Amino acid sequence: MSDGDVIKDSVDKLAIHDDDEIDSNYKPPPEKTIEELLNADKEDASLQKYKEKLLGDANSGKIIFDEDNPNKVIVKKLALCVTDRPDMELDLSGDLTNLKKQVFIIKEGISYKIRIDFIVQREIVHGLKYVQKTYRLGVPVDKMTHMVGSYPPKMEIQSYTTPAEDAPSGMMARGSYTVHSLFTDDDKKEHLKWEWVFEIKKDWKDN
Repeated sequence: MSDGDVIKDSVDKLAIHDDDEIDSNYKPPPEKTIEELLNADKEDASLQKYKEKLLGDANSGKIIFDEDNPNKVIVKKLALCVTDRPDMELDLSGDLTNLKKQVFIIKEGISYKIRIDFIVQREIVHGLKYVQKTYRLGVPVDKMTHMVGSYPPKMEIQSYTTPAEDAPSGMMARGSYTVHSLFTDDDKKEHLKWEWVFEIKKDWKDN
């Protein structure tokens, strides 16, 4: 058996499948506009004060970051964050087809986090999620879903950082991986979908 066959066999054993997911009967609550939220429970002064603080500038009028973009969520950047190293960043505001040309090199076994930078405009966005599926040799080997939360519109960039993950290690783990990323919400609206690539090596210097 060749080295390639050995690696392929190892990947097949690690494979996950979409039908491994657990079905959920969860139904998200109906979305409410900023105006609807402010008009509800008007008799409760403390609740009104809390909502106004939560919404910030959004309660005084529409917050529109990019007039030409009708979307409520504008995903700007993905960053791979490793302690004591500069963040490795993907610009998600341009041509997404070029992202595969920018390969992140990751040292095996290191702990890393992923940060998503995004803009929320026009209305509150409810139940944001970050979903990531990782493939090796075309076989899905990992999937993670992170609940990002609900965010009011703001003129500045907002961010979400995932909990720390450990990169796989060992000779069989080294190689190239393709990642399918999705920024979505409870209503399954796809705010952005993109693909990117990382390569696990024995050490950082193996470039």
